[in-house]
Amino acid sequence: MEKKNWLHRLKNIGPGAIVVAAFIGPGTITVCSSTGASYGYTLLWVLLFATIATIIFQEMAARLGIVTKMGFGENIREKISSRTIKAIVSVIVVMAIFVGNIAYETGNMTGGAMGIATLLPHVPISSIAIVMGIIAMILLFSGSYQYIEKFLTALVFVMAFTFILTTFLSKPDWSQIIAGFIPSFYDVDWLSVVGLVGTTVVPYNLFLHSSSAAQRWQHKEDLKDARLDTVLSIGLGGIVSMCIVIVSATNCAGIEIESANDLSLALQPILGNFASYLVSIGLFAAGLTSTITAPLATAYATCGILGIDQDMKSIQFRSIWFIVIVCGMFFILVNQSTPTELILIAQVANAIILPIMAIFLMYCMNHPQLGQYRNHLLSNLAGIMVLFITIVLCIQNIIKII
Repeated sequence: MEKKNWLHRLKNIGPGAIVVAAFIGPGTITVCSSTGASYGYTLLWVLLFATIATIIFQEMAARLGIVTKMGFGENIREKISSRTIKAIVSVIVVMAIFVGNIAYETGNMTGGAMGIATLLPHVPISSIAIVMGIIAMILLFSGSYQYIEKFLTALVFVMAFTFILTTFLSKPDWSQIIAGFIPSFYDVDWLSVVGLVGTTVVPYNLFLHSSSAAQRWQHKEDLKDARLDTVLSIGLGGIVSMCIVIVSATNCAGIEIESANDLSLALQPILGNFASYLVSIGLFAAGLTSTITAPLATAYATCGILGIDQDMKSIQFRSIWFIVIVCGMFFILVNQSTPTELILIAQVANAIILPIMAIFLMYCMNHPQLGQYRNHLLSNLAGIMVLFITIVLCIQNIIKII
């Protein structure tokens, strides 16, 4: 009977996988690859911390969505009485998430297209990127949460398979890998630490997870399934990020990696075409998942914080994700990268929003309305510890950007 229960719960994996699909994109692959090539296995402990921190916050977000049957944005609007604070938070969220994801959408499409271009050398990268945008539009326009969840979960498993297999093909030094999980603060490159944490603990995923969990699970008794989904999915996502660092550290030491596609190209002469193709497929999957989840998260967050209907088939909801995708496609069609000023604005806003959203999440999770489902002492202590570290990293990130 116990086995059946576990099998049943494993079949319920979904919202957590969507979060993984959101935070593992071309940007994450670039940061992890660059870190591995420059610092070897020494910063694996940072990814372990980032994964645990993400699990802690995302579990709260999922619990909040299921218990209140509302997304994170809606909870902020309902539980904060001050109109001034609501207005300030709304501006920050819209700037960080709406403008930010517009800035990053071009990179999501282009990064994924560069990956699959290895298998389709005669097809222009811009054409592949536009097709990715159209696929995202078709899937989101369906308005079916179930279809979107299943599609993204499948892509997450494709990513996991490709990068884990490439790790074993690389034949790394496992003793050095184990040593990399032991925290060391001597001569640490804090900018790399900020980059690794910033690509894993993503503020807009709090909105995405709470809303998707509220749609997926209708009863409070499903919290165990939601918690298992969060731990397994995000744990798998953390392993994928670690595998990218390991592959890069093993095969690309001393090589300058400036884009996710550089990892695939660097592996080709070392591991042969097969491993290179694996990474290319993984990069394409990462780009496509981010192309879909960035607009979806933008719609959830913007609608929730502004009090707009979150029905996936509503005109307002569709208009928001449509704008994000179209802007990304526009920059590709005019053969331009996203304006640097827009990316800098997005980076500053994201650096600010993470600790702010963490504070609001902790506030919502201790609200009397949640009753027995409020945070317990251990959850609060873990959340406060992660919150303190995110504030320190936020300051480091802003200094870096300035």
